[in-house]
Amino acid sequence: MAFSWCSALLLGLVAAGLVNADMKLDCRPDYMTLVWSESRSQADTSLFRLGSCVPTSVSAREAVFRVHLNDCNFRMLVTGNHLMYTNELVYYSPPNSVTPSFSLPVVCAYERPKDWNPVIYNPVFNTYGQDDLVFSFGIMNDDFSGPAESTSFSLGSFIHIMASVEQQHHQPLLMLLDECVAATSPELQHEVALYPIITNKGCLVDSKTSLSRFEPRVKSSEIHLSLQAFRFALGEEVFIHCNLLAWDPNALDHTKKACNYVKDHGWELLDHPTYSSICDCCESSCKSRKTRSLTSGKHGVERKAVLGPITITDS
Repeated sequence: MAFSWCSALLLGLVAAGLVNADMKLDCRPDYMTLVWSESRSQADTSLFRLGSCVPTSVSAREAVFRVHLNDCNFRMLVTGNHLMYTNELVYYSPPNSVTPSFSLPVVCAYERPKDWNPVIYNPVFNTYGQDDLVFSFGIMNDDFSGPAESTSFSLGSFIHIMASVEQQHHQPLLMLLDECVAATSPELQHEVALYPIITNKGCLVDSKTSLSRFEPRVKSSEIHLSLQAFRFALGEEVFIHCNLLAWDPNALDHTKKACNYVKDHGWELLDHPTYSSICDCCESSCKSRKTRSLTSGKHGVERKAVLGPITITDS
């Protein structure tokens, strides 16, 4: 595969406080090297992520990634005579940090081999638009690379769910699942039986009694949930109702979070385990605050969504 060109130096998208930073990208036929460096760094370089990958090495002022293009959840696109491998370099800022969270596109482009043909792939999601944000909510295959082939799941198997937001002109957003319940109807009504999955503003309560879990982040704009198929409404149609939340990653608190329950350890914050004290309220009440629109220069946007019908079988 012949090397053509690469593009990643889009530092103009980063906050003014990072003007001393530099990102260098070296695209090779089967792998790439990315080096983030900052002469007066106030960022914790261990908190950088390239897609699903942690840095290969870090120092006080530098994060280095040396990775293969089939790792880290690179996405392959075809544009004319080029194959483009795209990803995101994301910095997840801790709460109250002087360095804000941000993300930058990473692109390696190569000449398209003459004998290469694209795989036909047409993912199907439920999509929900709001302002210039597009939310997607879908049932995925085992590695979250495409839609599931079936919506029938045996008891104890995993239902892989992805929620994402496509953002146009906003700052980087963190995708959260605020509340989720399973129901026997596509509409929530008083007489409909409910099974709680996520409650209390991001607490995955189902993980206390099952192997359900939030998976490690691939992109800040996506959240992956592996939900162990439960005994609720066996053999009936089941619908999963969720409140999707696209939120400012610098404004996480006990009402805006994603928390797993880890056996013999307790509640753990998905994005920053060091700050898992945010999840302490999962055992009591995480008081709600009003969600405010990003379009008015504030912190986030909510959207209700429904998946289904799903069938859970006993074998």
